[in-house]
Amino acid sequence: MSRQPALWPSPAEALRAETPDQPLLCFSPAVLQATFRRFRDGFPGLVTYAVKANDARMVIENLVAAGMTAFDVASPDEMRRVRDVLPGAVLHYNNPVRSRAEIAEAVAIGVASCSVDCETELAKLAQGGLPRGTEVSARLRLPVKGGAYDFGAKFGADPAACADLLRAIVAAGYSPAITFHPGTQCADPEAWRAYIEAAAAVARDAGVRIGRLNVGGGFAARRVGAGPDIKAAFATIADATRRAFGPDAPALVCEPGRAMVADCMTLATRVKAVRRDGTVFLNDGIYGGLAEMPVMGMTDRLSIVDAQGRPRQGPLRPRIVFGPTCDSLDRLPGEVPLPADIVEGDYLLVHGMGAYSTATLTRFNGYGDLRVVTVEQAG
Repeated sequence: MSRQPALWPSPAEALRAETPDQPLLCFSPAVLQATFRRFRDGFPGLVTYAVKANDARMVIENLVAAGMTAFDVASPDEMRRVRDVLPGAVLHYNNPVRSRAEIAEAVAIGVASCSVDCETELAKLAQGGLPRGTEVSARLRLPVKGGAYDFGAKFGADPAACADLLRAIVAAGYSPAITFHPGTQCADPEAWRAYIEAAAAVARDAGVRIGRLNVGGGFAARRVGAGPDIKAAFATIADATRRAFGPDAPALVCEPGRAMVADCMTLATRVKAVRRDGTVFLNDGIYGGLAEMPVMGMTDRLSIVDAQGRPRQGPLRPRIVFGPTCDSLDRLPGEVPLPADIVEGDYLLVHGMGAYSTATLTRFNGYGDLRVVTVEQAG
């Protein structure tokens, strides 16, 4: 029988006790539930979770335990994952492009809301049997900067087309709403203001009163420095909605993914080798839990401990860092500042890794298997 505790105090304690040679993902349910409560208490409307950020059962279970009842889902598989944990969960199907088979599954499962960005997709929903009266959101896009990359390059309708789409939603017998996404890792609250003002103008131009406005995800997680001010985003959203819509303002919904789960996990990777020139090789890389680093830029939320869990405190030195595969592209961006006294067998702890670390990993070259342990605090 294993004598490992169900809950380690910290990642360093877990590493000291186990000295794993495989990457270890340290999950803190307490941090995840506290993050949900900050959203629930601060956001002026319904808080849902974008399952795409991390679809692990333990994540969904802990959000449900904290009181979450509604989820943003992009596929029938995500719908089933949520319903397996919470049979009565409210499902918002906001991937605006769906196959007819996916629509049939979504209707059978019983989604509460869908989004569309063109009339062709709206017609597919109607032909697929989505019940009349179901909420359908017209997805708006604008040339607004603020996110790390622009979701409008793939989804969304420009304001004039969005107004036409809103009228078509009403004509088809659905409950009209508007949704948008300011872009991932959006640190500028004014991006939400611009979208909310445009959404109000679209509704006026269409002559349609919308029941709800989904302000998307995009809330930024801490990656470098002190991190974003989520409260400022909440305050801006509330103020912009009040000013743009007046006393007839719609109910608000948000769908955070990254910002909800990032802080609840730390990824511990082991140093496989340190070359004479200072180059470091890890047992995880861009084909594993660190897949986002080349896209989003390298985080500075790093720490190094030895095999006993003791921090390395040598002066920082810029280093090239490679992952474990045979692909030379398997490299962290730039040069990563790491302690001068780092040695083979040490552990690089990458904090804030709850989002997309497991959702996008591969098994290229036989790597990418992240084992999960539970900790009190992920940092």
